[in-house]
Amino acid sequence: MLPRRHRLPALFILTLGFMAAAPSYAQNAPVVHPWNSLSPTQRNLLGPFQSQWDSFPPRKQERLLDRERNWESMPPERQAQIRSNIERWQQMTPEERQQAQQNQHLYETLPADKQQQLHDAFQRFQQLPPAQRDALRRQWQQQSPEQKQQWLHHLGPNSTLPGKHAFGMPGR
Repeated sequence: MLPRRHRLPALFILTLGFMAAAPSYAQNAPVVHPWNSLSPTQRNLLGPFQSQWDSFPPRKQERLLDRERNWESMPPERQAQIRSNIERWQQMTPEERQQAQQNQHLYETLPADKQQQLHDAFQRFQQLPPAQRDALRRQWQQQSPEQKQQWLHHLGPNSTLPGKHAFGMPGR
């Protein structure tokens, strides 16, 4: 698995979503953290979860609090990038989110060398002029699932990757 700094930026929000929803495998029994027991800083950062917080399982609360602690130590540029990804995620329809989660799952099941190839192709894609990226997105969306699978299977060093909304994520 690639280090986080090498993951596809477009897929980061998926990882965040999985981390928030995934159970924690801590050895100790998790402690319930009522919303009113959180610090003002924690409540500010976790505000989007306020209405659901007290109904979350303790393990999910723990995971989110861990993320909040990590947030405090991140550089401001990284925080801005994550905020942008969260906003994009929130703008997605349930169908787009489901597609994005499926894509993240597929990415995670790829061997490390294929993940690196995909990452490199995405980086090359990001360097293309906007008109060329849009043309590739349209081409990707018109392909059958079999054609898309074939492209992914034959991902090479000179391949480019269709952009975010081609994979169920809205464009910029």
